[in-house]
Amino acid sequence: MSGTTPVNRRTVLRWGAGAGLAVAAAPLIAACGDGGTAAKAEAKSAKLLPTTAVRNVGARPDLPGTAAGVPSAYLKYPANPIRATKGTPLKGAGTITAVTETFAPLPPERGKNAAWREIEKLLGAKIDFTAVPADDYPAKFSTMVAGDQLPDIFMYPETGGVDNKAGFLQAKCVDLGPHLSGDKVKDYPNLAAIPEYAWQGAIFGGKLYGIPLTRNGTAGAGFYRADLFKEAGVSSLDEIDSVERLVELAKDITDEKKDRYFFISGAGTLLAQSLGAQSSWKHDTKTGKWTYQLEDDKYRHSVEIAAKLYKEGCYYPGTVQMSGAQKAQYTDLFKNGKGAYVSDGMPAYLTPGTGYVDTMAAIDKSFDVRPMVPVGGDAVVWTNNTALSYCFVTKADDKRVKEILRLADFAASPFGTVEYTLIKYGVEGVDHQRDKDGTPVLTKQGTQDTTVPWGFLGSATPAFFSATSSDATRHVHEAYTKLIPLLIDEPTLAYTSPTWDSKGLGSLNTIHSDGVKDIVTGRKPMSSYDAMVKKWRNAGGDTCRAEFEQASQKGKK
Repeated sequence: MSGTTPVNRRTVLRWGAGAGLAVAAAPLIAACGDGGTAAKAEAKSAKLLPTTAVRNVGARPDLPGTAAGVPSAYLKYPANPIRATKGTPLKGAGTITAVTETFAPLPPERGKNAAWREIEKLLGAKIDFTAVPADDYPAKFSTMVAGDQLPDIFMYPETGGVDNKAGFLQAKCVDLGPHLSGDKVKDYPNLAAIPEYAWQGAIFGGKLYGIPLTRNGTAGAGFYRADLFKEAGVSSLDEIDSVERLVELAKDITDEKKDRYFFISGAGTLLAQSLGAQSSWKHDTKTGKWTYQLEDDKYRHSVEIAAKLYKEGCYYPGTVQMSGAQKAQYTDLFKNGKGAYVSDGMPAYLTPGTGYVDTMAAIDKSFDVRPMVPVGGDAVVWTNNTALSYCFVTKADDKRVKEILRLADFAASPFGTVEYTLIKYGVEGVDHQRDKDGTPVLTKQGTQDTTVPWGFLGSATPAFFSATSSDATRHVHEAYTKLIPLLIDEPTLAYTSPTWDSKGLGSLNTIHSDGVKDIVTGRKPMSSYDAMVKKWRNAGGDTCRAEFEQASQKGKK
């Protein structure tokens, strides 16, 4: 049965598009369209947001979600998927060009890709889709902007793109407000099902520009080996009642002779959230003061503990220094049994074929990998994964914009529908076969055909499902039932700072992340922490603070 259920507006408005302290960005490029309006610090108007609603299109969850934001989970795949879009959405439309990044191997071209052709048949139009490896995407984006060769729809780089983002969007992209704000989004019901917290990050310069590639609100706190924890006497995360107990466990599990360490890569996110440290920014609504994460004493303490754990030999050698571009190297170490914990985002858990569950089961069935949650009575969870990024539509007439939005709406079809099945599993009999339980299982060709990143044009409502492990589905749903109630505000959702938009995930994050790594690895003493904070403030941090304070004062008025 199809229908809609309104989302609790008060709940979603407290969620934020937090900066996840990602890897250092590629060098920022100057915004094209210099004649555009200069970016301003401002409060984002809720009037620009689409009226969102949960969409039910026939697949009843086995583990229901909650109004607070826990996604629904499914233990079986729908036997008879139904359509999430009507008719032939792009009938009569000309070729649409699209460019996004991808984390998967590059897909076969259209002529050798049955799933791509079937999706175009269902859409009724040709889609010229260019997928670019994630590490190469910032350079590709720079080239497109510099050459004024933007496609009809494109994904904005996660790590930053242009200096004056608002000016760039005004000069080159479509204001989607007239198409999507308020009840107008009802023409695109799958986009309307994207949670409201994700849409707020799409507002720049007082206009709604982006289509969110929505996530689950928080990236979580990484993954752990439950089998190794159990060997060390911990059968439930609830038994780790403090950070001190976590530190003891890390020492117990680390065994250099066995080439086994507790931490692979970073421990900062887990330690900081367990100590109750703030996310990227904190806004005191009474005083109007904005405080950055580095200035939080609890966060500082998490760095101090991480440095001590490093000195104790609890990190796999060399992994703390690795950058995001080397992620495959350090995650492979964890997947191959070299560590008990790895810091990574929750979307990587159930990814078919390449996610932690499937990959580790193929390596050793005794590996029991599960989502980690912050531990102890002071634990908080950061609202740091509301959206991977956003897609923008290059300026065009209204008819063309509506066609592109119908493509995005198709891409955002929810779990278990005909469209979702085509995107994730391709054509039955060619790209996948149904197993005895009715679950689509990718064929060798399917593992290639389904790597076209359609989901980076518009993302489906978050949901959990594993074709290979119902236990893993239960584990991740259980984790989110613990994570969501611990979420704390991320105030950057409601306010814009031009300097933060241009430098927050770029040069400022480089100072932050490199400085923390220097201290954790012992290259610099803990006493250098204050100098790092000062450097961050002088490089633009204080400017961000002033802009956020200005924006929040405007918001009060």
